[in-house]
Amino acid sequence: MLSAFTRAFKTPDLRNKLLFTLGIIVLFRLGSHVPTPNVDYTAVQDCIAGARDEGGTTFLGIANLFSGGALLQLSIFALGIMPYITASIIVQLLTVVIPRFEQLKKEGQAGQAKMTQYTRYLTIALAVLQSATFITFARNPSQLFGNANCTDILYRDGLGSIVLMVLTMTAGTGLIMWLGELITDKGVGNGMSLLIFTSITATFPGSLWAIQQRDGRWDIFFLVIAIGLLIIAAVVFVEQSQRRIPVQYAKRMVGRQMYGGTSTYIPIKVNMANVIPVIFASSMLALPTMIAQYRSDPTGNNPGWVDWLMVNFNPSQPTWVYILVFTGLILFFTFFYVSITFNPTEVADNMKKYGGFIPGKRAGRPTAEYLQYVLTRITAVGAIYLALVSLIPLIALVLVGANQNFPFGGTSILIMVGVGLETVKQIESQLQQRHYEGFLR
Repeated sequence: MLSAFTRAFKTPDLRNKLLFTLGIIVLFRLGSHVPTPNVDYTAVQDCIAGARDEGGTTFLGIANLFSGGALLQLSIFALGIMPYITASIIVQLLTVVIPRFEQLKKEGQAGQAKMTQYTRYLTIALAVLQSATFITFARNPSQLFGNANCTDILYRDGLGSIVLMVLTMTAGTGLIMWLGELITDKGVGNGMSLLIFTSITATFPGSLWAIQQRDGRWDIFFLVIAIGLLIIAAVVFVEQSQRRIPVQYAKRMVGRQMYGGTSTYIPIKVNMANVIPVIFASSMLALPTMIAQYRSDPTGNNPGWVDWLMVNFNPSQPTWVYILVFTGLILFFTFFYVSITFNPTEVADNMKKYGGFIPGKRAGRPTAEYLQYVLTRITAVGAIYLALVSLIPLIALVLVGANQNFPFGGTSILIMVGVGLETVKQIESQLQQRHYEGFLR
């Protein structure tokens, strides 16, 4: 594999793409440390350090993970790629609801370009909304960082200052979106995915070192690394697993040309939903904590339901209620997302239209029922797999007392492995086009 990397850098055009991608990634990481105007950077660092010492957590953990820690530092790239992810998911879900979006999806490249434009507009709108909401929380930093000793982190919080901060964070999101598209067009891999990958991996060294510093025990440190390597190997195995349903196409004459007579297959991955169900479930579980924080009384005289929500939906001290609800939401969103992204009836109709059939199954409705049967069984396995991987940080909290600092689990490991595999495959395909041996051989 190392020799393949060497050959990749010896190929001029591929080397230029790799260096261009690395340059964009470096620029992205630099922007993550540039503070937004009117933010006291020193006070923010003190608040983050105090929250770590107290084991404090916030419901902004997922967003902070996707921004590489830039969110809680209130940098110009604080929102990271999260608005674009949310906009992409919303547009994809609306494809099932809005006929216009469904028509654009069927129009090929032109329709996809239009959908991308709608996603960009929605990204900017969400960036304005999320930045305004986040700055509102920043005006009360004790709740934002989970640190009671954290007071003021803004130099000025007047209307003009807040508008300037909102515009800065929104512009940062637009710049990140442009950088991601540059990587996709002129670099290697999917730009948005690589930026998320970079944000997550940037927090790994600090998370691992924090585990060692908390107890000062090297045996636990190396045990966590060993467990992490096993988890990565298992996730790679499952992410590469798929069920291949054979499809044959009958021979047919079109004019004087013979078409068809070939055999292919429909690949159905075990994890077709990828990491989206985990993101949805985490976002839904953040709502009870958010509501409880808004209704909490500083004197401690809270209603009973507020105390119940704060106790049972606290990710730093997970209860059985939290674990069961989290698992149930992941299972539900996995089946929901797969059902709207893979339509067995549509696949069966397309096969019938072009003369394709599954051996032993009649074309049309029997084929659709068979595909639905296979899809349901595989999705059940994939949903259980997602739930188990997502519960790894909670299990780590019980075993080694490392929840927020345990990097090998949940959303982070799924994104890292998925993006890493996809990027390596793209580099390998470009090497093979130049008659070189690929990475995976």
